[in-house]
Amino acid sequence: MSDTSRIYLQPTPIRIWHWLNAFGIVTLGLTGIQIRFPEYINLFSGYKTAILLHNVAGVVVAASFALWFFYYSFVARNMLKVYVPNKDEVKSGLLRQAKFYLLTYFLGRPNPHHPTPENKFNPMQKSAYLAIMFLLMPLIGLSGILLINIEPMRDLVLMIGGLKILMAIHYILACCLCAFLFTHVYLATLGRTAFAYIKPMWTGWEEEESDDHQHLDHLAPRPN
Repeated sequence: MSDTSRIYLQPTPIRIWHWLNAFGIVTLGLTGIQIRFPEYINLFSGYKTAILLHNVAGVVVAASFALWFFYYSFVARNMLKVYVPNKDEVKSGLLRQAKFYLLTYFLGRPNPHHPTPENKFNPMQKSAYLAIMFLLMPLIGLSGILLINIEPMRDLVLMIGGLKILMAIHYILACCLCAFLFTHVYLATLGRTAFAYIKPMWTGWEEEESDDHQHLDHLAPRPN
C-alpha cells in the first residue's frame, strides 16, 4: 500500500462559499427550468413560487460570490496565482492535463498536477474557472439584475435590445453554466477514488499518494 500525505487545501471560507454557491446554482437551475417551461415543468408549488425562489437563490449566489472575491482578494491575496494560468501552463500544461482526462487516467496513470495551497488548480481548471468566475458569473448576475428591475433599468434593457433579447441572453448563459456544472461534477470523480476530490470540500484536507502509480490500486483487477 502506498504512502499518503495530507494537504490542507480548502480553508473554511472557501468551503462555505463552495456549498453556498452549489446550493444556489442548483436552485437557480431547477427554478429556472420551471420559469422557462411552465407548461411542462412544475417542480414547485406554482409559477410565482418558482420566481420567488429563483430570486432568493440569485441573492445567495451573489453573496457567495462576494465572499469568494473578498477572501481571495483581501485575505489570501493570491487571486491571480490561483485562477490565472501562467505562460508554461498555457504552453504545455493544458495539453498534458487534457491527455490525462481523456486517456491516461483510464490507463491508471497518475494525475500530472499535484495541488498545493498556492497552486490548487491544474491548467485546465484555471482556464475554466477564469472564464466562469470572471466572465460567465458576472454576466449572468448582471442580466438577472436587469430582469428583476425592468422598470427602473428600462433604458439599459432597451439598449441591449429589449426584454426578449435580455431573456434569451440570460437563458443561454444559464445553459452554459449548467453544462459546466455537469462537467465539474464528472471531473471531480476522477481521483484516486470517486470521492477523493470531493471530500476536501467537506474536511479541507486532501490526501495525495506519494508513489508514481497512485491510480493503479483502484484500477487493477481484484484477486478472486
